Amino acid sequence: MIRIATIGSNFITEQFLDALKHANMFEIAGIYSRSTEKAQALAAKHNARFVFNTLDKLASCSEIDAVYIASPNSLHFEQAVQMLKAGKHVICEKPLAADFGQAKEMFRVAEENNVVLFEAFLTEFLPNFNVVQNSLENIGRITQANLSFCQYSSRYKKYLEGENPNTFNPTFANGSIMDIGYYCVATAVALFGEPSSIKASANLLGSGVDSNGQVLFVYPNFSLAITHSKVSNSFVNSEIQGEKAAIQIKSISQMEQVLLCKKGESDIDLTEVQHNNTMYYEAIAFAKCVQSGEMDSGKVARSLSVAKILTEIRHQTHVVFPSDN
Repeated sequence: MIRIATIGSNFITEQFLDALKHANMFEIAGIYSRSTEKAQALAAKHNARFVFNTLDKLASCSEIDAVYIASPNSLHFEQAVQMLKAGKHVICEKPLAADFGQAKEMFRVAEENNVVLFEAFLTEFLPNFNVVQNSLENIGRITQANLSFCQYSSRYKKYLEGENPNTFNPTFANGSIMDIGYYCVATAVALFGEPSSIKASANLLGSGVDSNGQVLFVYPNFSLAITHSKVSNSFVNSEIQGEKAAIQIKSISQMEQVLLCKKGESDIDLTEVQHNNTMYYEAIAFAKCVQSGEMDSGKVARSLSVAKILTEIRHQTHVVFPSDN
C-alpha cells in the first residue's frame, strides 16, 4: 500500500480521498491543512494517522510515501519541489504550475531525486477518453474541432460584490484558462499534440485575470477552436469533425457521453460506463507509476506542452502572474 498524505482541504481533496479508497492501492496516512481544525476533521473522517500543521513536518515524515497537492495554483511549485526533494512521490492538481519554467524545474527535481511527479489531469485517464481517441480513425480526415468548457463560477457573485476570491485573483495564478480552460487545452494536446501555431484572445476582469476567452490551435491539416468561460454557461457539446463523420463529447472534462454522428444516420452512442468518481482512474495510474518507480514519458511530455501553451496564451492575452517576474 502506498502511504499518502494530502495538502489542501477543499472539495477536490475530499473527492480524491474518496477515489483513493476505491482504488484500494493506498493508505490515507496523513492530512495537512493551514487550518489544524480542518486537518483534524478530515483525518478523523478518513482514519488518517497523521495530522500535519507544517509542510516541514510532512516532508520529514518517514511514514509518508506520496503526497497529493490540491492547494492554490501559485503554491504548487514550492510545495511540490519541497516534497520531491524530501523523496516523496507527488501527484499535483492541474495546472501543474503557474508557468512553463516552473513545470520544467519540477520535473527536473523529480528526476534528480528518483521520484514520480504526476499531473492530476483526470480526463486523459477516463475510459471515454480512450473511446474518443480510438474513434478518430472512423471519422475520416479531421477538418476542424471545437472544444468548449463554459461554467458560471459560484464565486463570481462574490467577485462582483467586491470580494477577491482565489479563482479570480492573479496572485493565486488563476483565471479561466488556468482553471476550466485547462481541460480544453490539455485534451487537445493529449489527442493531437502541440499545435503549430496559437492565437488567443480573452476578456480580462479588473483583477487582471481572464473571465473568458477563445483560443485557436492550428495544426498542419486542421484547426481547433477552444471556448472557455467562468462567467457564463454553455450547453453545446464539444465536437471533432471529419470528412466522414463527427464525434460529439458531452462535458469535455468528464466525458460523460461520446456520440458518433453521420449525416442521414442515427447517432451511435459510444459511451462506456465510468466510475462515479472519475478521479479513480488517475489515482490508479499514479499508483502504477509509483510502484514501477518511473514516470510515463508521454504524460510528462503532455504536461510540459500544456504548461508551455498556457504560458503562451497568458502572454498573448496579457494575464500576468507574480511568477512571471
